[in-house]
Amino acid sequence: MPRVGDSHRWSSAARTHVGKVRQINEDAVLDRPDLGAWAVADGLGGHQAGDTASRMVVDALTALSPPAELSEIIAAARHALIRVNQRLNEMAWDQARSSPGSTVAALFLRGSQGAAVWAGDSRVYLLRDGWLRRLSRDHSQAEEMIQSGLLDPQDATNHPASSVLTRAVGADEDLELDDFVIDVFPGDAFLLCSDGLYNEVSEQTITRVLSENDCHSAADQLLQLALNGEARDNISAVTVRVEVDPGDSSKTVINPAFSRRTAKRAT
Repeated sequence: MPRVGDSHRWSSAARTHVGKVRQINEDAVLDRPDLGAWAVADGLGGHQAGDTASRMVVDALTALSPPAELSEIIAAARHALIRVNQRLNEMAWDQARSSPGSTVAALFLRGSQGAAVWAGDSRVYLLRDGWLRRLSRDHSQAEEMIQSGLLDPQDATNHPASSVLTRAVGADEDLELDDFVIDVFPGDAFLLCSDGLYNEVSEQTITRVLSENDCHSAADQLLQLALNGEARDNISAVTVRVEVDPGDSSKTVINPAFSRRTAKRAT
């Protein structure tokens, strides 16, 4: 359980499953607490070699040297993913086929800060003080319609536009990535997941499971809950929890009001 900062530590767990319908698991997960790096990559359904694309994404992030500064790791992750994007486009060009692609949702922890980097509709959630917030915003036509007031969020899951991505690694010659930096506090829990999970498990249920369980139990339960549904897609979940170093009692309590104000800044 490596250190996050002077008095912070983390634990994590990762689960992925092919689901009930697909023959191949095109999801890939990264769970490297030693690097302070976690990720979910979802190979694009209907594209050739989606599993290859997601594995390339995870391998590229795994190969990163762990810089001390968060800004450096964000820059390194961006560069690595852009290189994967170029390679995927070259594969398509050389073999005269459609480009294999993948979403990516990554989390990096350095010191008392964390960063999410993503493209596509895999998600990064933060649970703080019992409040679940989505740090990432889907790169999909459905999300654009929601932001424009043309689609109710409750109707998005079954809407045809939900499966049409506007960004992904390998989907275009130029890769656009979003990132988000937040302060990190003891008690924070993160969930990275593919759409195969959040389309089957409600945010209310995610909140309960993350609140009541450690990382391994939460990941197991979330996976099983998704499998209890139709599970038409691959399912992936990575859970990360920031903990207090028991050897340092000076920072074992965070004022809940301060935590809530900080969470609001993360929206």
